[in-house]
Amino acid sequence: MGELDILEGKRLLVVDDEEDILETLEELLDMCLIDKAPNYETAIKFLNKNTYDLAILDIMGVRGYDLLEETRKRGIPAVMLTAHALSPENLIKSVKGGAHAYLPKDKISEIPSYVADVLKAVQEGQKAPLGWFKKLNPFFEKKFGSDWKEKHKDLWDAFEETYRVSRKDLEALM
Repeated sequence: MGELDILEGKRLLVVDDEEDILETLEELLDMCLIDKAPNYETAIKFLNKNTYDLAILDIMGVRGYDLLEETRKRGIPAVMLTAHALSPENLIKSVKGGAHAYLPKDKISEIPSYVADVLKAVQEGQKAPLGWFKKLNPFFEKKFGSDWKEKHKDLWDAFEETYRVSRKDLEALM
């Protein structure tokens, strides 16, 4: 079984206020059934009407954190995708909000792999789907500085609170 086979036929909600991002995600995830929403209101209509295996949520422009709360309440794993809100603070806020991953739009071409990782972790009943963090650690260090994790103790608190994984265990993954 290939790494991306788990994506076949999965139902995804993709929310972003940039049409080109919605189209790109639809192309990259063409093995999935995708509902595209350009705003919060449309996303809520979809959530009220359909069941999803996963949601991909932009943070800025679509009330991404409000949508994260909605998906969390409904038991839908969510991946936060961002360009403008790419910061340690938004990473921490996403983890605290229950996001299963926080991905920079710079890595959008790799999203099938990240989504597959999250779905596999959920399928296996993992409380802490942290493969994305391990893969993105070098990117985050380059973007935020090599000492960013030391400056943001609340990052470790967020992981422990949300996923019940300690700093020691998380660092062992990396």
